[in-house]
Amino acid sequence: MVTFSSAVLTDPGLRREGNEDAFCIREDLGLYLVADGMGGHEAGEVASRLAAEVVETFLNDTKGADVNTTWPFPYDPALTLDGNRLKAAFRLANRRLAAAMEQNEALRGMATTAVAVLAAKGDPVVAHVGDSRIYLLRAGRLRQVTEDHSWVSEQVRAGVLSETDARRHPWRNVVTRALSGGEDPEVDVAVLDDLEVGDRLLLCSDGLSGVVPPDRIAEILAEPGDLPAACKALVNAANAAGGPDNITVAMLKVDVA
Repeated sequence: MVTFSSAVLTDPGLRREGNEDAFCIREDLGLYLVADGMGGHEAGEVASRLAAEVVETFLNDTKGADVNTTWPFPYDPALTLDGNRLKAAFRLANRRLAAAMEQNEALRGMATTAVAVLAAKGDPVVAHVGDSRIYLLRAGRLRQVTEDHSWVSEQVRAGVLSETDARRHPWRNVVTRALSGGEDPEVDVAVLDDLEVGDRLLLCSDGLSGVVPPDRIAEILAEPGDLPAACKALVNAANAAGGPDNITVAMLKVDVA
């Protein structure tokens, strides 16, 4: 079973009055999550907070589950048990947002991205919706584990935009998937079955990845120091690049693989 040590840091950045990001670190559940709310100051904060709370609660309630457990959604045999748990948690969070918007018109239009790692009953699984990211650093080399659900990323994959152009494009913040209270979202789920002791995983909102290029992120993560220091250095780099958005970073280091 893979176990991690972890650290997390969130910062409003330099141009936002509030912080619409949220996170959840539950080492006892093996849960590590970052969410980036959208929809205006109050609504964005509510969306990300609700998503984090729902995911945490469901995973806590199902920590004793097995494949014979009754699920709120059809069990997907192509996914592991933890993959099903995490996917169901994201979809329940989406429904909770729908209920909140029904109850309060001021919250209409709110949404959130979410990215999470769950390491509980086997190989860790990752799930995400939107453009918050997970990176893996091994031996000084950085790899993006998740694939952004955003308009500019689709254009990069189609060969229309370069990575540099995408970071500067006026539509760079347009996501094509989110937890938004509509139909059950398509949640990307993958298994991390090749982690090694010493690997570092970074979960982050686009307040980091949107302004700090991957090569600079890799340099910071490769520097000697503990996980809190790495989190602080990443936030400082985002603010040094203008800090246009809220910044949340969660660092995980593989202790046992």
